[in-house]
Amino acid sequence: MKKIVFTISSLIVAATIYAQVKPAAKVAAKPTAKPSLATMPFKNLADSASYALGMRIAQSFKSQGLDPINLSILQKGMADALQSKKPVIAEELLDRCIGTYQMEVQSAKSATAKKAGQQYLDANAKRTGVITLPSGLQYEVLKAGAEGPRPTLSSRLRCHYHGTLTNGEVFDSSVDRGAPISFALNEMIQGWQEALQLMTVGSKWKLYVPSDMGYGDRSNGKIPGGSVLVFEVELLGIE
Repeated sequence: MKKIVFTISSLIVAATIYAQVKPAAKVAAKPTAKPSLATMPFKNLADSASYALGMRIAQSFKSQGLDPINLSILQKGMADALQSKKPVIAEELLDRCIGTYQMEVQSAKSATAKKAGQQYLDANAKRTGVITLPSGLQYEVLKAGAEGPRPTLSSRLRCHYHGTLTNGEVFDSSVDRGAPISFALNEMIQGWQEALQLMTVGSKWKLYVPSDMGYGDRSNGKIPGGSVLVFEVELLGIE
């Protein structure tokens, strides 16, 4: 965005058994000792800091989609810079190399995600109650609101929503936060713009947003590039 059933008799039996057995005394859990610099596994602080820097740099690479990396060449580049050696690649080309590689890796990942997303949408379109619009956006009505005015692109709205990937992983949710959001509709992703203009206040729909109506090929927080987005959206009001 700017997303075991028990029989009554078995419960009675379980309750009876529990009532006849004295509960075991709870053993207080020992507090987990917090790590300190004094307990670091390396021989000195410089070595510990070197390892920590390596971890943070690698975590940053992964978060930006810059993996896989040729570790030996990465180490050479770092060694050359730390030892003030002349770079093998011209200084003015360094950032361009990184950006081009990042785009190549992201493109390959998003292509895989888009293929899987289209397969998901094709199967989802066959389910009873799912409506597919000409744009490719899909929705199903969970709760119909009363007839009334519908939003326009210039409207400011108040909504509750719960956003997941197709595997059910939550990436954003006002429901989980316990507070609805207010927003200008023309600032939202294309999938929301199209769907919410069809809804009335009090409606709750489940949206299935193709990647090109969401965030496209770029990653966004917990959302990988090329992902189909699934939202439960409830329109609470037009402000």
